[in-house]
Amino acid sequence: MDVDVVVIGAGQAGLSAAYHLRRRGFAPYTGFVVLDADDAPGGAWAHRSPSLRMATVHGFHDLPDFELPEPDPLAPAREVVPGYFTAYEARHALPVVRPVRVSSVESLPDGRLLVSSDAGQWRARALVNATGTWTRPFLPFYPGHFTGRQLHYADYRGPEEFAGKRVLVVGGGASAIQVLSEVAAVGETVWVTRREPVYRDGPFTPESGRAAVALVEQRVREGLPVRSVVSVTGLGPSVAYRRAEELGALHRRPMFDRLTEHGVAWGDHEEPFDAIVWATGFRPEVAHLAPLHLRTPGGGIRLTGTRATDDPRIHLVGYGPSASTVGANRAGRAAANEIVTLLGDPHEQEPVPAS
Repeated sequence: MDVDVVVIGAGQAGLSAAYHLRRRGFAPYTGFVVLDADDAPGGAWAHRSPSLRMATVHGFHDLPDFELPEPDPLAPAREVVPGYFTAYEARHALPVVRPVRVSSVESLPDGRLLVSSDAGQWRARALVNATGTWTRPFLPFYPGHFTGRQLHYADYRGPEEFAGKRVLVVGGGASAIQVLSEVAAVGETVWVTRREPVYRDGPFTPESGRAAVALVEQRVREGLPVRSVVSVTGLGPSVAYRRAEELGALHRRPMFDRLTEHGVAWGDHEEPFDAIVWATGFRPEVAHLAPLHLRTPGGGIRLTGTRATDDPRIHLVGYGPSASTVGANRAGRAAANEIVTLLGDPHEQEPVPAS
């Protein structure tokens, strides 16, 4: 199948890119297509914990040209946001094909890209990668062996299973705060982080947002492994943060040295735990781009804006500085605009016959 642009991923960033591609004149299915690995709309939101309510979501911004109707603050985010994405795809008649799991993207001799998947192949002149991070939870290595319950935040489904338990929560971001705010209400928690958590007093202003994004952008320009925007902005006074504070769960301790059979140890001091929740973040899902050789010796993909510096056909949205709901929206528009510059205005082109 031949198209001008393939978008991989139908989360916030992918839907934003699709909206702007259509708005710029690319025809659905023939001009561009969106390939999504999930069975239904929702992206990573469909896989979040049922206990995550809209009131405790760490920020959410509307997609372009369609506001999210005012939700019930107590409604599960994994129901509200996928419902919104479903309505968005229908409202704008976006050409989303699912489930399609992309295995590789490689260059063809004629300068086009070959996108291979479990549902066939697409040839395209440009690609927008919007695969996010949810499918690549990061688990750091620590020596030793713990025989109790261990899970990453990606598999966390609420506090119920931890009632009456002693739980170690690892990580210094918003995910760890959510877990602490829930589990500390039903059990005993201990919070550990690799370094001192960064706290932010007062509201998150546009100025502080731009400063945080600039720091992350600098890393991707240099081809370094990306850091999340949240890691730069720090922990703000969210609903989950205030709840964890009320429960006395925010007394951070330094990282342990090793796992033990029944817990963890700091030097010679060992403490028992029933479970460990690793809220240690995610890594970008970009393995399918490996044939393009975009990764630098520094470990990341060098970007200029959303465009891969070493291959102007490739755009990454929802990556690095655009890995937030507001950043994803802006990145989708920027990628579409640059693709028009690269390929030309679709309104001014004659259809290219399939080969």
